[in-house]
Amino acid sequence: MLGLMAARQAGLDDPERLRRAERTRSMLSGGSDGVIVLYDLENLSRKPSYTCKALFSVGRSHPDVHKFSVETVQWYPHDTGMFTSSSFDKTLKIWDTNTLQVTDKKYWQCRGPHVMNIFWQQEANTAHNGRVNGLCYTNDGLHLLTIGTDDRMRLWNSSTGENTLVNYGKVCNESRKGLKFSISCGCNPEFAFVPYGSTIAVYTVFTGELITMLRGHYSTVNCCVFQPHFQELYSGSKDCNILAWIPAPREPVPDDISEKSEKQKTNSQQQDYLLSSD
Repeated sequence: MLGLMAARQAGLDDPERLRRAERTRSMLSGGSDGVIVLYDLENLSRKPSYTCKALFSVGRSHPDVHKFSVETVQWYPHDTGMFTSSSFDKTLKIWDTNTLQVTDKKYWQCRGPHVMNIFWQQEANTAHNGRVNGLCYTNDGLHLLTIGTDDRMRLWNSSTGENTLVNYGKVCNESRKGLKFSISCGCNPEFAFVPYGSTIAVYTVFTGELITMLRGHYSTVNCCVFQPHFQELYSGSKDCNILAWIPAPREPVPDDISEKSEKQKTNSQQQDYLLSSD
């Protein structure tokens, strides 16, 4: 990691956010100086400690560089030819990886004391009244979930940029840095796992329903990641613990059970989680 920091080009500060491309050898780095760097992770030296090569960078001289700290960098789920970044300069940018040019830019501009607008292909949609410090694509890449310091979470259509208007209610966001949250994969329905103080709030992505609050940490939760192969959730906190969460197993529902009871049991399954001791 020290070698990686040393290889950072045209940056004044250490990287704030790192994002590795799955199944490839590339990694994105976003810094508090607004600079974004793309690294090659291949270890040509075959040594246990090595310096990653910086392939390209969006430096301070780049016309589209972020003005302030880069809070999130995110690869598009199915194509590393595109990635997104968000910053404290109140912009969310979509980049072409091959050219490092912005293909689209979203501006958060105030139209009143409590309204912010996002411009996407010449259309204005209600967005966040504050900085956007968290974003995550759904597994299929069709939707983008964002979180702002206005305590709101928004679900966007990736193709049109439209706000789907899913109401998640108040989503407490006291973080003044990038907020790492996660979306499930292979669940029905899909869930969003959002750090909420010392707990983790579990929402249904497409209805906005708050399913449950996961309690187990003793201090602020900084991040969480969903592991689709084992259907497990991992969370990290300021209490220096990493917790693994698994859905609680339930007995099969009898065939002759009423439809009402089946629905109640399904809801109970969604709300019941066990905390692993790992």
